[in-house]
Amino acid sequence: MIKKVGIIGSGTMGSGIAQVAATVGCIVKLYDTKQVALDKSKAALEKILNRLIQKGRIDETEKERIQGNISYVDTLKDLGDSDLTIEAIVENLDIKQKVFSELETYLSDDAIIASNTSSLSIASIASSLQKPERCIGIHFFNPAPLMKLVEVIPAIQTSQEVLEKATQTIADWKKVVAVAKDTPGFIVNRVARPFYGESLRIYEEGLADFATIDKALKMLGGFRMGPFELMDFIGNDVNYTVTETVFTAFYFDARYKPSFTQKRLSEAGYLGRKTGKGYYDYDENGKKIENSNVTSSAVETPQDVELSRQIFNRVLAMLINEAADALFLNIASAEDIDNAMTKGVNYPKGLLAWADEKGIDWCVKTLDDLYDEYHEDRYRCSPLLRKMNRVGTKFFN
Repeated sequence: MIKKVGIIGSGTMGSGIAQVAATVGCIVKLYDTKQVALDKSKAALEKILNRLIQKGRIDETEKERIQGNISYVDTLKDLGDSDLTIEAIVENLDIKQKVFSELETYLSDDAIIASNTSSLSIASIASSLQKPERCIGIHFFNPAPLMKLVEVIPAIQTSQEVLEKATQTIADWKKVVAVAKDTPGFIVNRVARPFYGESLRIYEEGLADFATIDKALKMLGGFRMGPFELMDFIGNDVNYTVTETVFTAFYFDARYKPSFTQKRLSEAGYLGRKTGKGYYDYDENGKKIENSNVTSSAVETPQDVELSRQIFNRVLAMLINEAADALFLNIASAEDIDNAMTKGVNYPKGLLAWADEKGIDWCVKTLDDLYDEYHEDRYRCSPLLRKMNRVGTKFFN
């Protein structure tokens, strides 16, 4: 098991990864250029661990052990003895490449350099290194200590040894590993796009307001949060940037087209909970102010029920189609795709298993009906779904 771990970036994600590694016994060095950021990270960990003590999950001795495993450093050279370094800084390729290039000069030849990027090319990041075969993507989900899934993404330069070592390390950290091909969005941020994009499209067509769409997906789909609640939670600036990045990286494929609604909110600074206003309004504690800006009646009339079902079926079919296409293009295995969505973003079911439950014929018909209505490429049915429908197979037997 890798024992010495370096973390670049002491923000929420970097600090969370440091906590994960320290909890399983790794000696962690958490690096940031700003001392105030390091102090904030240290104070946040103290608060988190005290809360865990109050809940009876750890005791004072365990708290001290975890804290003792983390040191806070402000020079990149201090990470030189790390066996694995994970970068968790701003989503900017030039900045990441510059940091990795400098970091490599301090590391041993067999040290692994990983990026926690959610959407940038691992191959491009690796190209900044003298030994690009040591580079790999290790993508945690927020909050890192709680979310079970970690996507592991080998670049085309990544050695098999590094892939195996990284995968085993993350498994040793008690996380569920999903290995993904180095393509835009990997698994989760690619497959999840319709949850936001199709919901925004439904709103823009005037079919339903934010609250009605959220309610339909929670009540009929069992999602913990509706798409607009979730975008407000993530931040409309962050969510829009990921959508725009994936859209551009896929050569402007219509399936990933961003929404002007979200763009305008982002431009206005209506970013969600962190600014007090997004699709909904929030108080100073980040709690949604009910009945703000939107109205939503209870699902009572047959028309209300029909609208909710229409919303749910449309979004679900688009999600299933994206998951099927990810499998068709060998982005990941069926098991890893479903694990990614249930353990990475807490979907109530794996999308491919959901397709089996609904019926492949239902998936194909729903998508074809949408295409017939709109004649837009965003509604094209995955060739895999069409083939499976023709021969009568399922994703899981």
